[in-house]
Amino acid sequence: MSDCKMTRREFLKGVSACCLQAGLSALVLSSCKPTTPSEDMASAGAKPSPTQVSAATPTPAGSGFEPAYLKLHRTGELKERAEKLWAMMESCRLCPRECGVNRLEGMSGFCRAPGATLVISSAHPHFGEERPLVGWGGSGTIFLTHCNLRCVFCQNWEISQLGAGYKRAVEELAEMMLQLQGIGCHNINLVTPTHYSAPILKALDIAAGNGLRVPIVYNTSGWERLEILEVLDGIVDIYLPDFKYWDGEMAAKYSSNAANYPEVTKAAILEMHRQVGVAKPGPDGIMQRGLMIRHLVMPNNVAGSEQVMAWIAENLPKDTYVNIMAQYAPRYKAYDYPEIARRITREEYVKVVETAQALGLTNLDIQGYWWLEDE
Repeated sequence: MSDCKMTRREFLKGVSACCLQAGLSALVLSSCKPTTPSEDMASAGAKPSPTQVSAATPTPAGSGFEPAYLKLHRTGELKERAEKLWAMMESCRLCPRECGVNRLEGMSGFCRAPGATLVISSAHPHFGEERPLVGWGGSGTIFLTHCNLRCVFCQNWEISQLGAGYKRAVEELAEMMLQLQGIGCHNINLVTPTHYSAPILKALDIAAGNGLRVPIVYNTSGWERLEILEVLDGIVDIYLPDFKYWDGEMAAKYSSNAANYPEVTKAAILEMHRQVGVAKPGPDGIMQRGLMIRHLVMPNNVAGSEQVMAWIAENLPKDTYVNIMAQYAPRYKAYDYPEIARRITREEYVKVVETAQALGLTNLDIQGYWWLEDE
């Protein structure tokens, strides 16, 4: 297959950049200096409060739906949990690396986040995510910079590895959430949130107080500490973890010595399921709550895909939502590793799908693979 072919994600990122240059979206932040909701409204001659930003928000899909975090916000516990995570940054242990650096003093750990400061690459309605998240209004996606895995094949390496983005205050993140809701997004989709979980919770508490009512999607690599997930219990509505590798040696090789990735991720996924259960969309097809697992099929079975499917079938309900992803393409440093320096084949993808089906998994998101080449 020619390398000039573009994935759906790449196409949508390009469209977002074009929209920004044309002045069509104030929320796409990645191509030039971004604006906050307050700045956007000031330029239009208005000065509404954050509550007014969300005033036009449609009622979240589903009769009687209330996102999990609202109850904790009303009792003050959401703020308390945010402070608990914030305190952990004094000797940071927000992720499984547990660097122990003092981020409150501006130090950077393995993830390279600049202390306790938020850095955000972009915030916009995303139409390239899973259909139950996208609906008709898009998933309100906020791309956070830096990463604690630093995979050699990362498709968003400019964001995760180089930290391409802009420093933002907690209050600005809260405004972004409200604006995404206000333009009709069905959820707030936090991409790579692990190392920023403390400021995220602070922003969520502010946004909840100003009218945020849509589900929170925790879009993670899956490599999460149980202690942190327990803090997130009752806050996150939809967990969207990757299950990247079955073999710790592969995780160590391609994700910066994260040899314990499989064991940590399995425990994390079980905890996520305990909290939110099986993901089932409402009558309108929009997801409001539950666990949605992603698995990226890789060349030469580097990811151990069949074993991953077997583990899911053995340890979770058969109707667990599993997105079997076909879009692997060599990016960033992948060409330094011959075994992953190509796209997957049609046969490699179909084999994983057929294995999952044979194992009795019934809620599979099977992507189109007509464009994949044969062996």
